[in-house]
Amino acid sequence: MSTAVATETQGLGLKDAPPAAPPVVVTEKAALEVKRHIAEMTERKEIEPGGTLYLRVRVQGGGCSGFQNKLDLDAKYDEKSDHKFEFHGIEVVVDKRSLLYLNGATVDFHDDLNKRGFTISNPQAKSTCGCGSSYSM
Repeated sequence: MSTAVATETQGLGLKDAPPAAPPVVVTEKAALEVKRHIAEMTERKEIEPGGTLYLRVRVQGGGCSGFQNKLDLDAKYDEKSDHKFEFHGIEVVVDKRSLLYLNGATVDFHDDLNKRGFTISNPQAKSTCGCGSSYSM
């Protein structure tokens, strides 16, 4: 009785497939601004040198239209309830519930005459309130 041994392993084609796009994207401008904030906090000794701060992106209920986006710098990351991503040298965490609402969202930073600050554009939002701080889905 002879047995055949495969000399070449047959894959499922997964290694040739492009990597899946992350559900949330942070632009380079936004990442640079987050790095600047973290550096200032370190300089003011608000955080320990070498400590890790994550950009936390989340959705919470509230506002005129039902949902609001929230950005924070957070020292906590929970492997069970958070997803972690890396963009342009910063680590971003999103809890699993918020990820359901943020799929396809882009975090950007604007520094123009008319607008300064972070924005989150979410293609899943159906409508926004008049001031633009909340949305419905």
